Amino acid sequence: MTSQMASPALQAATAGSDPDGLDRAQAQAAQGVWDGANVRRSRLRVRTLVALRWLVLTGELLLLAALILGLGYAPPLTLALATIGVGAWVNLLTSVAQPLQRVMGDREAAGHLAVDIVQIALFMALVGGTANPFVVLLILPVTLAAATLPRAPLLALGVLAALASLGLAEFGLPLTPAPRLSIEYRYAAALANVAGMALIAGYVRQAAAEAGRMALALDVTQAVLSREQRLSALGALAAAAAHELGTPLATISIVAKEMAREAPTPQCKEDAELLIVQAERCREILRRLTETPDKTSDEVHERLSLRQLVQEVIEPHTGVKDVRVEAIVTGAKGVKTPDIRRLPEIAHAMTSFVENAVDFAASEVLVTARFDADSVSIEVRDDGPGFSPEILAKLGEPYVTSRQGVEGGRTGHVGMGLGFFIAKTLLERTGAQVTFQNGRPRGAVVSARWPRRTIEAV
Repeated sequence: MTSQMASPALQAATAGSDPDGLDRAQAQAAQGVWDGANVRRSRLRVRTLVALRWLVLTGELLLLAALILGLGYAPPLTLALATIGVGAWVNLLTSVAQPLQRVMGDREAAGHLAVDIVQIALFMALVGGTANPFVVLLILPVTLAAATLPRAPLLALGVLAALASLGLAEFGLPLTPAPRLSIEYRYAAALANVAGMALIAGYVRQAAAEAGRMALALDVTQAVLSREQRLSALGALAAAAAHELGTPLATISIVAKEMAREAPTPQCKEDAELLIVQAERCREILRRLTETPDKTSDEVHERLSLRQLVQEVIEPHTGVKDVRVEAIVTGAKGVKTPDIRRLPEIAHAMTSFVENAVDFAASEVLVTARFDADSVSIEVRDDGPGFSPEILAKLGEPYVTSRQGVEGGRTGHVGMGLGFFIAKTLLERTGAQVTFQNGRPRGAVVSARWPRRTIEAV
């Protein structure tokens, strides 16, 4: 049992009208969207670039003032101010030439950041090169690229910044009257700057990628929950319709019977009898819409027994060949069996867990509901190979799967690495504590435990 399941609702969201599964072509297309390598990070907006540039240019002005007024150095003031002025002009032109909320394309953003690297390198060359500790300003454009751009432009900008840093070690102007530092020190400072670029850019890129993956997974989770809530509302609407239509259908049936008894011609009698038959057929259809085990009142759409819940969870999978799916309800002695609030989150998540268990069970899946005075728990256990150690350590995170983009086991569903994340997220919204572990001697065990007060219908 591994976390490669794709839940029925998730598949419905990706496959349109097919809620039971994805064919191979659809699966590959959906996998391309959710593959971690293809998750789009947030791109660079004009407003963000302009604001960060003003910060860098302000920092350069303050550094220049500190060198001259505070430390008594004499950098080439005219050239330094001209470099800052060119950067300010470019930034002002950028801000007025296009809407600030516009998102730049990858090439455009890379071009702007390359200009920033050149501007910072020219300024630092005039104020000491790598002998000036503020050469770390070169890290800023690379870091921004790591957070917003794909790998290729990021590497290009990183190489440009590294070359600029090494060039500053050789060609940076010394600050007079300070003595010129040794070439070894300046190259060591340049290499340290390059190492800082690589480490910070790698850290930021990983964090941005994880944030993008998590945001996408949460969006899919919300879509699944919305669909389940719509289905639940549809059931309640069917019950209300049956209740409201019952009285007019009974009236139609009574009037039709009177018409049949008093029909002046055989044709009129035949028409009246047809009305009776069709009215009864309508009542039967409405009765089936609201039919559930043990109860047929509207109240069933608000609450259900614990046994009904586990039966609904296993029902879609009881006909799977070669696997016996069984449900058991057990509780503490003397404690009343709770009725559970009908929550689509619970139904969807537990059904998904059972689906995954059926895929990888050897011959049996056991769903056990337990209750006592304080808590309610549901456990899904199979007799399959269990979770592999590397999967078990990361279960509950998005995009964790051992078999992506191919058909799964007996149910034929496709593994995209989102199923366990979605199910766990939905259950935790209801107040559940979800755990994953391997059983003894074999098999996988997934359990959810709630404080009784959070899900019991009162």
